[in-house]
Amino acid sequence: EEQLVESGGGLVQAGGSLRLSCAASGFTWFDYAFGWFRQAPGKEREFVAGLRMSGNKYYADSVKDRFTISRDGGAHFFLQMNDLKSDDTGTYYCAVARRGYSRQPRDFDLWGQGTQVTVSS
Repeated sequence: EEQLVESGGGLVQAGGSLRLSCAASGFTWFDYAFGWFRQAPGKEREFVAGLRMSGNKYYADSVKDRFTISRDGGAHFFLQMNDLKSDDTGTYYCAVARRGYSRQPRDFDLWGQGTQVTVSS
């Protein structure tokens, strides 16, 4: 069974850092895309960062130069978040798109349960 489980969220002051992890299990990795999304209360889920199995990485403009997506070569994906701002507050989700590159939530087939990130100003 394919499964994604996030961890690493928490409360941090503005300017601080957090590292989110996503453990993927049950997958056979073809040309998938892996993504991190976030959703703040009352807002739509938005793309944060993506990683193709080729190694190409792509980011939302709002997090570029502050966030880094990575993989450990196995089944763990990470989102290193630096210089956090109050606007980064939300529930963060990892997800997989079997069709490959996308920034749209509707193109992602499988989602983790989410981990909360709260940035205090």
